[in-house]
Amino acid sequence: MNVATSAQKRTWLPLAVVLVTQMMIVLDAAIVNIALPDMQRALHIAPPDLSWVVNAYTLAFGGLLLLGARAGDLFGRRATFASGMVLFTLASLAGGFATAPGQLFAARAAQGVGAALVAPSALAILMSLYSDARARTRAIGYYTVVSASGAAIGLIAGGVLTSYVSWRWVMFVNVPIGAVVLLAARTALPRGRFTRGRVDVVGALLSTVGMTTLVYGFIRAAADGWSDAGARASFAVAVVLLATFVAVERRVREPVTPLHLFADRERSTAYVARLLLVAGSMGSFFFLSQYFQIVLGWSAMKTGMAFIPFPVTIFISSQLATRVLVERFSPKLVMSVGMALSAIGLLMLSRMDAASTYPQLVVGMVVFALGNGTAFVPLTAAGIAGVDPKDAGIASGLVNVTQQLGGAVGLAVLVTVFSTAGHGAATTAAATSEAKDVFVTGADRGLGVAAGLLAAALVLVLVAMRPRRPRPQEVVEDPAEQMVLEPEPA
Repeated sequence: MNVATSAQKRTWLPLAVVLVTQMMIVLDAAIVNIALPDMQRALHIAPPDLSWVVNAYTLAFGGLLLLGARAGDLFGRRATFASGMVLFTLASLAGGFATAPGQLFAARAAQGVGAALVAPSALAILMSLYSDARARTRAIGYYTVVSASGAAIGLIAGGVLTSYVSWRWVMFVNVPIGAVVLLAARTALPRGRFTRGRVDVVGALLSTVGMTTLVYGFIRAAADGWSDAGARASFAVAVVLLATFVAVERRVREPVTPLHLFADRERSTAYVARLLLVAGSMGSFFFLSQYFQIVLGWSAMKTGMAFIPFPVTIFISSQLATRVLVERFSPKLVMSVGMALSAIGLLMLSRMDAASTYPQLVVGMVVFALGNGTAFVPLTAAGIAGVDPKDAGIASGLVNVTQQLGGAVGLAVLVTVFSTAGHGAATTAAATSEAKDVFVTGADRGLGVAAGLLAAALVLVLVAMRPRRPRPQEVVEDPAEQMVLEPEPA
């Protein structure tokens, strides 16, 4: 057996565990959307409170990501991963059995906490599996497929489960998958710690409360507008807390977030560009899922199936980027082309009207997905490039943080544009012809702004990104040799 075959056998199962885990996390942020009407009827959720089925998860996930990332570096990624997966799985079970709104909201928040522990450790573990740059890039390509298409797959799965089984299965579906992942993780994932040290308690509290407040501000802005007093107060408090957090991190010996990670120009540009790319991409799912149901009058099942071109195209384009483009062209060029295609796709979608047909829309959907799959591969690689192994967890956490913030920022901005342009467009299945026209007006304007966000990401990459120059003494080592191994229990 040659070395390459042996290495593949050692990494395929851990890779599968990480990818399934990432799919669960990303999918869970979207899968409940189509089930919301059924949840509302079954649990008698008041209309103003319905958004908390989604927001409770987003708030806990986004607020605790930095702390979850550092926990993996300090206490062992496999242990942190397992703890988060247990919490995520049990919370999913509890949510499926919920009989009151508060129980469902609490379960969704607990899922978010579990996801915040799992997500950074999963990506850091994935990167520790490969010492070969080409193999690592291919793994990032698979990770990209899952991350970029997870929302679309969530909409598809939500439509199928809600239509043929019950809304409760959008929660229950995580339980058997989580149990299998936990069993596989015990033997498949590497055991060990990269860093021994103490937790920066002050920094942890400031980052958690600051990030939670910031995400909450965007949630309030999306629901009540940017002039809402609660949103403005949240932003003000978040700025103070996060500024204090940065000041603390500059002084402590073992910070929650080592600030030197932002000194690398390529990496810091990749973080901001990812945030803008995700913010703009939110428009496609937010507006199209409503367009299919409100304007075209489709069922939840048919709406979910309409998104199949997204994951298929993203898979094809990400594999093309992984196996061909990044090996022949610079990462900067590949991500730039991807962002340009995504922006063009959104501009095509922004021309839809009440008479548009699915075949007309699917062209824009495919162009947009083609760009996303191409751009996310080099963006993810740039976000963790050149990171010291002991900081791999927090660097992976920052990749997830920018994705979560991008989603929150994008939703807040695009919903505000939509509401302003559409003058409070109706979002009910029984929309009148006039209401449909108003909805399309707002959606078109929102998709246009989304394309602008992607154009801003493109300009940022073209102007600011400078490839990282490796230091002469830098040597690529097998990450497994850098880990502090601990004996497995008998």
